[in-house]
Amino acid sequence: MATLTPTTMISGTTQILTKAFQISQTSDSVSTYGRAKETAYALGRALKEIKRDLEFAYVGASNAQVAGNNAATPVAREMDSADQLIDAATTEAGGTAALTEAMLLSVGQKVFNEGGDASVFMIKPADAQIVAGFTGASGRYRNFNDAQKTLTNVIDLYVSPYGEYKVVLNRHQMTTHAFLLDPTMWRSAVLRPFSRTLLAKTGDSEKHFVVGEYGLMHMNPKASGMINALT
Repeated sequence: MATLTPTTMISGTTQILTKAFQISQTSDSVSTYGRAKETAYALGRALKEIKRDLEFAYVGASNAQVAGNNAATPVAREMDSADQLIDAATTEAGGTAALTEAMLLSVGQKVFNEGGDASVFMIKPADAQIVAGFTGASGRYRNFNDAQKTLTNVIDLYVSPYGEYKVVLNRHQMTTHAFLLDPTMWRSAVLRPFSRTLLAKTGDSEKHFVVGEYGLMHMNPKASGMINALT
C-alpha cells in the first residue's frame, strides 16, 4: 500500500504598511486645475505609493520574515518576499552573470520536474532586450516588417519544451532576479485592507493616515522558480 506524503503547513507573517500626509485647510479651499479637492488628490497619490511599497515588499527586496516583538526596543513584523518563498529545488543560479536562454530553460525544467505549471516569466526591463535577442540564435527566423513600416523587436510569449511563458516586465522587482511563476499558486494575504484615518487635528490642517496589513503567500514552494545572482 502506498503511503501518501502528509501536507506540510507553511507559516507566514503579515506586515503593516503606512503612509501619512497633511493638507492645510487653505489648500482644500483654493480652486486648482485638474482636481476638485487637494485632499482627494493627495489621498490618491498616497494609495498609489503604498501599493508600490507593497509590490516592492513582494518582489523588490530579498527579505525574510520577522516575527516582531514588543521589547524595550520594539521590532516590527515583516513579511517574506517572493524569493524567500521559492524552493531551492526550483532555483537556478545566475552565477553573477547576465540572463541567458540556457538559464531560462534550466529553471523551466526544474519547475516542470517538480510538477509545476509556470506560465509567467517576470523580468527586469533591461532583461527584455536579452529575451528579445533570443530570436538571433541560429536557425530561427522572424519577420520584422509587416509591410506597414513597423519594426517589432520583442518577445511576449516564449514557448519552451516545458510550457509557454508570458514575458512580463516589472520595473519594481529586484534587478538580480528573474521569476518563473505560476500565478494560481500565489496569494496576497490581506489581514487589513488599506484604509484612511484622520489623526488628531493640530492647527489649520488635517493629518491623514493610510494603513494596511498584508503578507505574501505561496501555496506550493516548488510550483514556481527563479534565477538569482543576475547582473
